[in-house]
Amino acid sequence: MEHKEKNNHATAHIIQSLFVNSLIVVAKGFAAFMTKSGAMLAETIHSFADCSNQVLLLFGVKQSRKPADEAHPFGYGKSVYFWSFMVAMLLFSIGGMFSIYEGVHKFNNPEPVHAIGWGIGVLVFSIILEGFATYKNIIELKKRKGDIDFFKYLKQTKDSDLIVIFGENSAAVLGLIIALIAMLTTYFTGDGRYDAAGSLAIGFVLIAVAIFLSVEVKSLLIGESGDVKIYEIIGELITKNPEIESLINCKTIQQGPGEVLVCLKIKCIPNISTERLSLLINTFENELRTARKDVKWIYVEPDLQEWK
Repeated sequence: MEHKEKNNHATAHIIQSLFVNSLIVVAKGFAAFMTKSGAMLAETIHSFADCSNQVLLLFGVKQSRKPADEAHPFGYGKSVYFWSFMVAMLLFSIGGMFSIYEGVHKFNNPEPVHAIGWGIGVLVFSIILEGFATYKNIIELKKRKGDIDFFKYLKQTKDSDLIVIFGENSAAVLGLIIALIAMLTTYFTGDGRYDAAGSLAIGFVLIAVAIFLSVEVKSLLIGESGDVKIYEIIGELITKNPEIESLINCKTIQQGPGEVLVCLKIKCIPNISTERLSLLINTFENELRTARKDVKWIYVEPDLQEWK
């Protein structure tokens, strides 16, 4: 039951954002048709891309929960990192590049905006929804970050799906504000180039967020070490055990959200029996797993010297 609740909690923020963006994409599409605004059209494509991205993230989370098998002995946890990276690429290509294309097109062929009331209403409605989704993301991030600085946690977190959703929603709020300013400026000045500039600005925002996300997820995808606190706990467990003289070496790899592989080499007291050594290692593993629920695999090797 606890595992099921944890899984539901892990996808709640994705489903929430998918629902919000599904409502927004319909509203924006209607407003883009009514107003003929390039910035509004760019925002419609942006929200549609977000919906597609969230479906991919849900698929990635589902894939990551598949049990380990002979072909993948350490499970499929990194699937969510792969799909998070794909989301960043789609945000860059579909969202960012299309918005820039639309901005260039509108700048060369400026048009006045129409039915400004529809545009303002939909944008304000979208800002409220996206703002609420972003606020919920921030609350979840604050719960998970503990005493770590918020922006430092954004760079260190292993929960790629959460950081991707936060990045998307934050970019959406900023993009909506830009679109609103561009539309109002175009309407009151009669110059369609302001609307084009808004579309360009939205494109640059999306590309900047996509680059940030891709850099962060790439590190996890190719094999990032686990939380530094795991090393601290290992050091404490070794220090308090009189039968372990020292820690020779320790390596950790993040295999997926909440899944860490730990490999360490220890130096034990001389002349320890095989039976006693086995008991020592088993006790150490149990203590580490109790202290860190995310440590899923542990390999302990006794030795007498440093790794060469």
